[in-house]
Parts: sequence; C-alpha cells; structure tokens
Amino acid sequence: MGDVLLLAVAVVWGSSYLTAKTLVVAGGVLVVLALRFLVSAAAMLPFLARHRPGRREVGVGLLLGVTQASVLALETYGVALTSATNAGVLISLTILLTPMLEGLVTCRWLPRSFFVAAAAATFGVVLLVAGPGFRTPSAGDALILAAAVVRAAHVTLSAHLTRGRPYDTAVLTTLQTVVGAVVFTAAAGPALLPAAATFHPAEWLGVVYLALGCSVFAFVVQLWAIRRTSASRASLLLGTEPVWAVLFGVLLAGDHLTPVGVTGIVLMLAGTYAGQRAEGRARLSLEEAAPREKTPLEPALPMV
Repeated sequence: MGDVLLLAVAVVWGSSYLTAKTLVVAGGVLVVLALRFLVSAAAMLPFLARHRPGRREVGVGLLLGVTQASVLALETYGVALTSATNAGVLISLTILLTPMLEGLVTCRWLPRSFFVAAAAATFGVVLLVAGPGFRTPSAGDALILAAAVVRAAHVTLSAHLTRGRPYDTAVLTTLQTVVGAVVFTAAAGPALLPAAATFHPAEWLGVVYLALGCSVFAFVVQLWAIRRTSASRASLLLGTEPVWAVLFGVLLAGDHLTPVGVTGIVLMLAGTYAGQRAEGRARLSLEEAAPREKTPLEPALPMV
C-alpha cells in the first residue's frame, strides 16, 4: 500500500510542472510558493487543534519544514536558470544520494544490487530527458544539484527523526506547511497581495491543486510512508517523477516521445522495480536477524 501511495505522489508531482510553469509566469516564483503554502497551512491547521505536539515533536516538524522549503526554493529557481534536461537529470540523483546518506546515518548499507538498480534508473532518466541535449553547466545546475542533496537529506531526516516515535504524521506535515507559509510570505513581501489579486479563477484552481494535491496529500503520504519503510525505497519510488512529468507533457502539452525516451522510461521503471526488490530483501533480512541478535540477552529456558 505504501509503495502505491508513493507512486501516486510521484504522479501528482509529475503532473505539477505544467501547472507551476503557468502560475510562475502569471505571478512569479515567490508569490506562487507563498500562495501554495498559505492554502496548505490553512487546510492543515485544524490538526493542531486536536493534537497538542510536544516540544521535541515541534522541533522535528520545524526542521523538516525548513528542509522541505529549501528543496522547493532551490528547485524552482534552478529550473528557471537551466534547461529542463539538465534539471531532470540532476534532481534524479536523489535516487543515489538518499541511500548513501541513509547508510551514513544508520551505518547499514544496502546491497550492491540496490545501487546498481538505482544507477540504472538514473540512467533511464538521462535517456528520457536527453532529447534536446545537455547544456553547459550553469548556476541553475548548481541550484538543482543543491536541491537534490537537500531533498535526499530531507527524506533521510524524515525517516531517522520520526520512525519509532509517537509523533503524529498530520501534525508534522502541518508544521512543515506553516514554516513554508511564513518563509515564502516573508520572501514575497509587498508583491504578494497585488499579484494574487490579478489571478483568474483558473489560476486559483491551479494554486489549490498545488496546495492540496502536491503539498498536503504529497507531504502527508511521503512522511507516512517513510516512517514505515526506508528512505532509500521512498526516494527510489519518488524518483519516477520525471517519467510522469514527461508523460503528462506528451498527453497534455503536445510533447513528443522519442524511441530513446521510451527506452529511458522502460529502464527507469525496471531499475525502480529491481531496487524495490533488493531493498525489500535487505530489510526482511534485518528484521529476521533482529530476534537472533537479541537471543543471548533473553533468559535461558528452564531445564526439564
């Protein structure tokens, strides 16, 4: 169930590119991000009324809010300064960066087969988006690379700081949206209200979609799934986002998919499937080994 929901998040995020691109042209990056998080926070605030979080839970939620807001800011500005090709390839590096960070944090490394599968999935993204060709590295590329690193850190922290703790997923997500709302509203400044006043109903519908679908639904599901699986597995599934972005571009924007792009999609999905299986086997082995490791500490059975 968790895998299906994470794939649903990847689909939603993949579908958001066309909407976000239109809105950014109408209102600017900071205005769109501010409105997105303000609507998200308004939708989530009732969860704080029914659950009073402890100091540590608030601290975790605020920290994850900072990392999440950082990812979106770096990614959005990066896309504006580089080609879609470079951006798609660089952000997909999260698939490889996350298991590396998780291994450093937990001191437990996934098997080589997982990294081979993740590398195959990343190469699939390269094939998928390489139609227009790569451009000379730019400041935008550096921002996207930074976004990939921060996203990997965000996913790893989400798993490390929340798994096994009695935190409320909805409350943590609410705190993340509040942080984003405060940060981006302050960054947008006086330009926010005049720009929002020019939005047409269709553009407000886009804002609501980004807020409720790409933020509330996606953030809740992402954190819920990460707490029940590994950060590496979640990142691998969420890494299929470029595939869905391209498919929505083909279906809705009249983009064309080349044979090389089709090969990239197949390789991406095959790598994701193989990586899931490798991660699942490794996690099962750890779960089976855990009771055996505890056995010497348990009292011996009485002799009969």
